[in-house]
Amino acid sequence: MESKQAGHDRKTPTSGCAAGGCGGGSAFDRLPAATRERVRNHPCFSEDAHQHYARMHVAVAPACNIQCHYCNRKYDCANESRPGVVSELLEPQQAADKVAAVAAHIPQLSVVGIAGPGDPLANPERTFATFRLIAERTPDLRLCVSTNGLALPEAVDTLCRYNIEHVTITINCLDPDIGAEIYPWVFWNNRRVRGRKGAEILIEQQQLGLERLVERGMLVKVNSVLIPGVNDQHITEVSRAVKAKGAFLHNLMPLIAEPEHGTFYGLMGQRAPRASELRALQTECAGDMAIMRHCKQCRADAVGMLGEDRSAEFTLERIATLEIDDDAALARRAVTREAIEQRRQAAAPALVPLATLSPPRPTTHAARIAVASSDARLVDQHFGHAERFLVYEVDEQGERLLDERPLARYCNGAEHCDEDDDALAPALAALADCAMVLCSRIGLAPWERLETAGIRPNGELAMLPIEQALRAAYRELAEQGALSVDEPQRATLSA
Repeated sequence: MESKQAGHDRKTPTSGCAAGGCGGGSAFDRLPAATRERVRNHPCFSEDAHQHYARMHVAVAPACNIQCHYCNRKYDCANESRPGVVSELLEPQQAADKVAAVAAHIPQLSVVGIAGPGDPLANPERTFATFRLIAERTPDLRLCVSTNGLALPEAVDTLCRYNIEHVTITINCLDPDIGAEIYPWVFWNNRRVRGRKGAEILIEQQQLGLERLVERGMLVKVNSVLIPGVNDQHITEVSRAVKAKGAFLHNLMPLIAEPEHGTFYGLMGQRAPRASELRALQTECAGDMAIMRHCKQCRADAVGMLGEDRSAEFTLERIATLEIDDDAALARRAVTREAIEQRRQAAAPALVPLATLSPPRPTTHAARIAVASSDARLVDQHFGHAERFLVYEVDEQGERLLDERPLARYCNGAEHCDEDDDALAPALAALADCAMVLCSRIGLAPWERLETAGIRPNGELAMLPIEQALRAAYRELAEQGALSVDEPQRATLSA
């Protein structure tokens, strides 16, 4: 299996998590409503959900197409709880039967994933046969996959056909020199590619795969393994980069390096990070990215609630003795989920009215927000591809369209279009009076240029209706004390 890394201390596309974590509380609430709904019952993607729902990993993917210095895939290892370890390797039909058994006995089960013990996309026939059989027998369960990303770009269309909604990519670095210290080789085009060149191929494939997933509307979580002295000073850069490309959640995981596990790092004496080091890095990255803090680094055959493993209860031998009524189990899961959601709703704090987010003032505060949209309905355009921006004035009472500002798109497919300062200048000038710009995606260079100009870029509200996105953006500005236009100014602007 795998895990990854990132870096930088400067604030990036916001709406992510504060230092307090992600998936629950105010940080989760600041995610777009559509995103919250899609992870509402996914215990690995939502911190709150893991208190209510169970997950299951099926171990059907034995082969891996890369070698990691922190990984040692083990079989029949019931006493180790770490990625890559399984007790039973399953065939696709066995996996589907096991899922049906678990779903019948653990009605809180909401998600089934394939995460190893190798890489699912290095075993595409076994992986997708398993997903097909699970979807046929237990159609109410969400499906997800965890991958190192090497084979990801070519698999995106197939993942979409199988309705895989959630994908985790392990990205440990963006620098091939660092990658060469983590990955001794990758298996690419039927040969092993070693050292820096192999790491370079892996990094390129990971980034391309991430971009393609986001373009297709997938929710992407990025895992990074924190390795002291190797990538610890680089993780924040990774975090900023994957956020900019559209990943919505970053999971920083500590290296597991006990010698008895037999990994290269373990045998060579590489130390694991201290808990204080992991917390400090999570806090540093939280300014840039929604951070996952509830990961348990599960086995590749984990079953049950996060933090528990009931896989020993569902061996192939025991499953063969069970009689399962799939229809009755489906009905029981539906009742269980309804009860869970009723409890969650009853425990949820009341929403604060928008008008009360800022202290009462004698004047009405408003903000100008620009939107990159192809149809004036959805926030659906890449910042660099926009040939116009719709500029709205938004206040507590609502929003109104001020004007439409045409401009020549500055990014025309050139490899480094984001770095062309002259091409970007007209867009910066057109947005000079805006507090925020909403778009579906944006590169790192224009992101930084906008921030320097005092304009907040926001890609978190992609594909939402403009009215809904504007209200969410205004709420964010209000919470952060970033509203500065008062009534007299509004009168001037409206004249």
